[in-house]
Amino acid sequence: MASVQDEKAATVSEPQVTPSRPSIDPPVNHATHFSGWKYTPHRFGPITIPYYASPRVQLVLVAFVCFLCPGMFNATNGVGGGGQFDASTADNSNVAVYSTFSVVGFFAGTIANRLGIKLTLSLGGMGYFLYVSSYLSYNHNANEGFVIFAGALLGVCAGMLWAAQGAIMMSYPHEESKGKYISWFWMIFNLGAVIGGFIPLGENFHSKAGRVSDGTYIGFMVLTFLGACLAWTLIDARNVVRPDGSRVILMKHPSWQSEILGLLEVLRTDIWIVFLFPMFFSSNWFYTYHFNGVNGAKFNIRTRSLNSVLYYLSQIVGAYIFGFALDLKGVRRTTKARVVWVVLFILTMAIWGGGLAWQETYTRAETSSKTYVKEDWTTSGYVGPMFLYMFYGFYDSVWQVTVYWYMGAMTNNGRKLANFAGFYKGLQSAGAAIAYRIDALKVPYMNIFISNWVLLGASLILAGPFVLTKVKDTVSVEEDLQFSDETYEDVKPLADVEPGASSGPEVVGRDAEKSAV
Repeated sequence: MASVQDEKAATVSEPQVTPSRPSIDPPVNHATHFSGWKYTPHRFGPITIPYYASPRVQLVLVAFVCFLCPGMFNATNGVGGGGQFDASTADNSNVAVYSTFSVVGFFAGTIANRLGIKLTLSLGGMGYFLYVSSYLSYNHNANEGFVIFAGALLGVCAGMLWAAQGAIMMSYPHEESKGKYISWFWMIFNLGAVIGGFIPLGENFHSKAGRVSDGTYIGFMVLTFLGACLAWTLIDARNVVRPDGSRVILMKHPSWQSEILGLLEVLRTDIWIVFLFPMFFSSNWFYTYHFNGVNGAKFNIRTRSLNSVLYYLSQIVGAYIFGFALDLKGVRRTTKARVVWVVLFILTMAIWGGGLAWQETYTRAETSSKTYVKEDWTTSGYVGPMFLYMFYGFYDSVWQVTVYWYMGAMTNNGRKLANFAGFYKGLQSAGAAIAYRIDALKVPYMNIFISNWVLLGASLILAGPFVLTKVKDTVSVEEDLQFSDETYEDVKPLADVEPGASSGPEVVGRDAEKSAV
């Protein structure tokens, strides 16, 4: 029996081939004519910059938005306690962040689909600007209420930003390129935290004080504002075209009603995603322990800043290795899904096993004492915990890349992936809110450590049935189009070409003046 794709393709006449052009002209029923500056690559000697409407360029732009906004948020929290001597205010603010984030996160995909990518990302970025400014204010007036309010508002904004980001990262690339795209994003995003970490490191290089200076927060404010503005340089998802001429699968004209109903429909039709929910929930649980229970508890401000830089550098390494490994050619996607599950389980046991040995050397009561002297990078024995902290950062990126890749393996439909990203960030934030609240209640560090290890190991075991049964080698276009107003003719490739080849819009862009598309 002929497939739906074959039946539809048979009704469309093939594009005419002329001697001066390859046979890749888009059919006239495509909504977007692939000509103009957005579809023209630029060459500078041996270097070719992809056309602006390509998934690669759009992903890089989104990555730099996150580089400047969540990246600075991570840099702020990475030094422990939001850069303050006492982590209580940061704990309470982060409880507010992740509490509102967890609620908004579930519906953030709906918001992103309705408002569009640019507005959603820009509004999200402004929340990070306000959050950082609240710490600058706190340095002068100790107004904890403002910091908590800014945190609650950030939760709303962050939910929007991450849903839009997740949809772009998972739906724009071809199936065989999703690992690399996730890797590129995670490396650029964490580079923001690395550079952000150099700001407090430089500001406090000769200081052994307990909190960061005003200049650190002002630098973060400037960068987060730039990130919110950068979001407006993106183009609408409907204008994004892959190198083979295929387009992203999205709903054309979503309404609030259709989006809310679609959210429920996704839960009904993709019920297996609940097996990933424990991995979602635990994916930010460990940040509280890393930032406050290890870095903030044991080290002075300049050493915390150095540790933060090394932590996020290790994330870049982890994202590169695993992102590209997940796109290895010649290996079935089902095989890669199972292998990465096994590797992640081994890393969980090895790295957190090493962390147990370190945690047994100190307690919260000891490090909370006013007479306790925070350790410096010149302290004897610093190298061991430094490498442990780097492995914690490596592990974080591996976990996040794997979870995103698993979600991306379920579908290529941008609307559904926006909802998946919303589920992910919602549950992730619920876990983080609880973890920060536990830390604010001064629960012993060993108890928090054990909760991390148990949650991570158990969530991997619960994800096992999903990995074994629901990850497919490919997802058909017909299956992806079930929840879209689009048809195969709207999104099909222009020709059977190798993704990433110099074709599609790139050729059309070069020959735009000759083309009458």
